[in-house]
Amino acid sequence: MFDMRIGMAHTEMRKESSNLESCDAYFETIQSRKKLPLSLQETLTAAFARIPVSSFPEVPGGHVIEILADTSISDTVKILSQHNILSAPVRNPDAGNSVDWRERYLGIIDYSAIVLWVLESAEIAAAALTASSATAAGVGAGAVGALGALVLGATGPAAIAGLAVTAVGAAVAGGLAADKGIGKDAATAADKLGEDFYKVILEEEPFKSTTVRSILKSYRWAPFLPVATDSSMLSVLLLLSKYRLRNVPVIEPGQPSIKNFITQSAVIQRLDGCRGRDWFDFISAQSVSDLGLPFMSSNEVVSIQSNELILEAFKKMKDYHIGGLPVIEGPNKKIIGNVSIRDIRHLLLKPQLFSNFRQLTVMDFMNTVVSTTHDTGRVITPITCKLGSTLGSVIYSLASKSVHRIYVVTPEENEVVGVITLRDVISCFIHEPPNHFDNYFGFAVQEMLSQ
Repeated sequence: MFDMRIGMAHTEMRKESSNLESCDAYFETIQSRKKLPLSLQETLTAAFARIPVSSFPEVPGGHVIEILADTSISDTVKILSQHNILSAPVRNPDAGNSVDWRERYLGIIDYSAIVLWVLESAEIAAAALTASSATAAGVGAGAVGALGALVLGATGPAAIAGLAVTAVGAAVAGGLAADKGIGKDAATAADKLGEDFYKVILEEEPFKSTTVRSILKSYRWAPFLPVATDSSMLSVLLLLSKYRLRNVPVIEPGQPSIKNFITQSAVIQRLDGCRGRDWFDFISAQSVSDLGLPFMSSNEVVSIQSNELILEAFKKMKDYHIGGLPVIEGPNKKIIGNVSIRDIRHLLLKPQLFSNFRQLTVMDFMNTVVSTTHDTGRVITPITCKLGSTLGSVIYSLASKSVHRIYVVTPEENEVVGVITLRDVISCFIHEPPNHFDNYFGFAVQEMLSQ
């Protein structure tokens, strides 16, 4: 069950404080496991340190899409969809013409984060229907925010005391509360609303006018850490690997707007384009096991059983800060599918899924998506490799199929024994020189990650 308790703020604080420790632990683990000769790593690291960020290809169209912080969630979804992008930097409209990125940008909004917010808000609105009136529910002007003070699935007025006016307002919009679920338990309320529930959340107030600014902090995947055009590609690679950023904004010194937006996927595409170069061909010809991959062992892989709830899968992704899970069956972890955080969009794009999302199993979710869309490859078909596969073939699969991870399986039974992510592949080629960010940016990486 999608358990959302009042301790969310404390959880976020713990995540911030442990962020650096987890980054250091990840990189230390990789350094101890990867088998690429240190001399070659140092040579590559030095080479990337000499390549300026300005040499990296610009985003398609040469213009980075930005979203103002006071843009509504519904309009934000439209912008992301129109431009076929999954995330965008959020600009502070109160910063005016400031060229200081700390004043000008508030973070990066991710489409998946928006859908998580909508689903959690939907649960709260459903719970509001368990009370006979807003007064009985203990709702008042001084109530806490809509994303707190609720244990999902609880019933009765006491369970939703402190629920925000906004949640009840959405739940009763259009007179739905009059005949669809009021006085029932939260699960029944959500099921009864069905497709109307979908309409309420996306099209009715107050959710329609909720802004990006209001959800950005609670639902951000990573801090906003830009680099300058004259920074080195080594800095970008470290941010995308050790410091687990999904994308790095590039800012031209003295200019107010973002010049470029470098993603993990874009870097892998460029690596794949290095075929024919001696250094790349030497490394890519080696098997993943000879290079120490996968860095994550089988017992460290977070997975989901096909008969578990799809909401549990997305909750695991959020809790573990990962972008996807292998779908497995049985105690031996036989892989039968894959779900990524990007797939959460299907819960909103397909009303037949949304109408029953609280009881939907992973298998039901995958089957429904397959039966209703033509673009199903990334949803159900797991991209796999063997321990004997070459790194070059893994990079090619990641680049050509535009996926973020490839699962390492046994030759006979397709049992998951590891996972190789974009982050892992980038980490293979580099190490972090002492005090790199302190020297390069003029302030500690600790300060950057706390933004």
